[in-house]
Amino acid sequence: MRGTEQKSWVPSSKTFQREWVVVDVKDQILGRVATRIAQILMGKHKPTYTKFLDTGDHVIVLNCDKVRLSGKKSTKKTYNTFSGYPSGNKFIPFMDWMTKFPERVIEHAVRDMLPRGTLGRQLVNKLHVYKGDKHPHAAQKPKNLELT
Repeated sequence: MRGTEQKSWVPSSKTFQREWVVVDVKDQILGRVATRIAQILMGKHKPTYTKFLDTGDHVIVLNCDKVRLSGKKSTKKTYNTFSGYPSGNKFIPFMDWMTKFPERVIEHAVRDMLPRGTLGRQLVNKLHVYKGDKHPHAAQKPKNLELT
């Protein structure tokens, strides 16, 4: 009976295809959008999901400057940066970041939902965030994804 046992199957780069997905986040709530984007980047929506492999798709995010927060978070939320030096702590309000760098708001929210380490850094490279409703990835033939 030794030779009839089933072996486990692990996907490799030859067995799965990466797709490109376009997400329009206009008038969507930041946290709900970020969780869905993180799931797509990790590949949790596919049956071939493997925890320690990069099986996810590329995600293009449009209209990142029109994302919103629920409740009073838009006035109370702050981002913390630390330079490593004494008194190097900076607290940046959400609205300042939205006016100056709206792409960073989405990137920051998604990055915090991905695994830490080399795999997480590899997954973040598949996230492409743009301010308007145009992107330079038309050659990849991305599919539209409706978030509800």
